[in-house]
Amino acid sequence: MFDSYMYFESVNKERDKKRREDEMDRTNGFSSGRNILCLFDVDGTLTPPREKIDPQLDEFFQTLRRKVKIGIVGGSDYCKIAEQLGEGDDVIHKFDYVFAENGTVQYKDGKLLSKHAIQNEIGEELLQDLINFCLSYMGLIKLPKKRNAASPLHMWGKINVKPNSGFSTGNMSFWFLLACRGTFIEFRNGMLNISPIGRSCTLEERIEFSEIDKREKIREKFVAALKEEFAGKGLRFTRGGLISFDIFPEGWDKRLCLELLESEGLDTIYFFGNETSDGGNDYEIFNDPRTVGFTVYSPEDTARLCRKLFFDAPPHEP
Repeated sequence: MFDSYMYFESVNKERDKKRREDEMDRTNGFSSGRNILCLFDVDGTLTPPREKIDPQLDEFFQTLRRKVKIGIVGGSDYCKIAEQLGEGDDVIHKFDYVFAENGTVQYKDGKLLSKHAIQNEIGEELLQDLINFCLSYMGLIKLPKKRNAASPLHMWGKINVKPNSGFSTGNMSFWFLLACRGTFIEFRNGMLNISPIGRSCTLEERIEFSEIDKREKIREKFVAALKEEFAGKGLRFTRGGLISFDIFPEGWDKRLCLELLESEGLDTIYFFGNETSDGGNDYEIFNDPRTVGFTVYSPEDTARLCRKLFFDAPPHEP
């Protein structure tokens, strides 16, 4: 039997809830009914690779948030993204959505929603085969700055395993002798990040490697070897940043975050990224019909596009 009292009571409660949310938005300086999302890559889009966001740009994007919802989807783990975009856990309070590791780690409104683990998806055996192949391949790469200039001795490289990843270090050799510096394989929740020079290199070394990589195609050749060795295994390989590339299961690219966003009642999702060509880690989401994609060339370029889209009279650019 239809209970009209209960029905109208429910409708009134929803209306009151929406009124409270709109009032809260106005109190915070937000426009009511923010049904547009600006979704940003991090490195090269909001910040220079692995550097902190410019304070003026940070302020601008918080101003933008009063007009539209803003979110980030990066390939890096949450700790790196948080370090670049604020202090402590600022990032999950400054952005409506935070998707780390291509969206395998998801936050909304400051709360963790879900995590996906790569070893559960591809299995222990394939994971070990991948790591062992990468270690063998990197042992043959020669780079001008591979050797520690302060000592003729080789440095110990390592695989960095994220805490609580569920991956045991007891079932394989995690240390290998290599004349490099830093972390070469970083085990994240949703991917492996491979860096031939090592992630602990200085900014100067990072830029120098990038220039060598453009000439010698070091990462491109590495990925080609992986694709040949692991053909048909359901893996994807994408470059990101200046010194590394990512390995993850098919379907675990940045489009993964769209599964959540589709249910959020958004009118439009604008995506901004710098690695939008084939092989870049923004390529798939940039070309997805669920997004309106923009290629950007610097954090300043990202801000310029947002001003053009959402502000009638652009202020002086920082």
